[in-house]
Amino acid sequence: MVQTTLKVQGMTCGHCKASVEGALQEIAGVSKAEVNLEEGTVNVSYDEAEVKIETMHEVVEEQGYDVL
Repeated sequence: MVQTTLKVQGMTCGHCKASVEGALQEIAGVSKAEVNLEEGTVNVSYDEAEVKIETMHEVVEEQGYDVL
């Protein structure tokens, strides 16, 4: 497993947190996604053989947020 931190703009509340974490955790290969609202980040643990960072960016953007 590898960890990365995505910088995400626009997350402000518990619904935002649940939406982003849920969407990322549905991706095959992602084992954990944890949002930090104060920092505007998402820490993601994933198997780099199964999922690409670009896929994670797309999924977050589909939820209505911008990945920086």
